[in-house]
Amino acid sequence: MLRVIWKLVIKALIVGLGAVGIVWWGPGILAKPTPNQIFHLQVPILGTSVNAQHAPMGLVSNIVIDLFKRRDQGGLRIQFHTEPGQFSLLARKATDHAITRALEAARFPADSLTIQLKFPYVGLTVYGESLSAMVALSVVALAKGEPLLEGRVLTGTITDDGLIGSVGGLQLKILAAYRQHFRRVFVPSAYDERDGDWQTPFLMQVSPVRTVEEAYLGLTGSQLTTKP
Repeated sequence: MLRVIWKLVIKALIVGLGAVGIVWWGPGILAKPTPNQIFHLQVPILGTSVNAQHAPMGLVSNIVIDLFKRRDQGGLRIQFHTEPGQFSLLARKATDHAITRALEAARFPADSLTIQLKFPYVGLTVYGESLSAMVALSVVALAKGEPLLEGRVLTGTITDDGLIGSVGGLQLKILAAYRQHFRRVFVPSAYDERDGDWQTPFLMQVSPVRTVEEAYLGLTGSQLTTKP
C-alpha cells in the first residue's frame, strides 16, 4: 500500500550520509544533459494516508519523470531525487523493478537511458509499491513518445512475469481519483482480499487489468510493443 506521511528532512544528516540531492539506482555516474535533451512528464499516482482524525483516506499526488538518452551504452540508470520529497527504500525497489520489467516487455532498448524521478512535495516521503506500475508504464510512454490519455490512472505493481500485481486500499484510492475528476481508474485484476467489497462512483469507469500490455493500452491507447 502506498502511503504518504509528513517527514522532516535534516539536510546536515543527508549530506553526512552521502545522499546529496539524488539517490543513484544502477550503474554509472550522473550524466549532465543539455535541457533540450531531457524529456519531462508529470504523472498522477494514487495512495492512502490518514487525516487529522487518524482515519484512513485516499489521495492523488504526482511524480515527476525526467528521461534522457546518453551517448554510451552503459546500461539503464534509474535515479531518485531526495529533494524536495523522498522515496522510501521499498518504493525505490518496487519502482526500479517495474521500470526495468516494463521496458523489457516493450522491447525498448534501454542501455543508454537515464531516468530521474522526483516526488515534488517538501518534507514528504512516498512509501509502498502501488505507484510502481503507473510510473513504469509512464516511463515507457515517454521513451516511445506516446502521450498518456487524459483522466486515466493506474494503481498496482509489476510482477516478474509481466502481470499487474495486487495492492490494497482500492476503495480509498478510487474515491480519491473520483474527487480529482479522473474518469477511468485501472486496478489489478488480482484481488487483494484485505480490501473486501468496493464500489464504483457514479460516472467513473474502474477497469481491472491483468497484464502490462492491457494496462499500457488503457493508459495510452497504443500497443506496448511496436510491430515491425
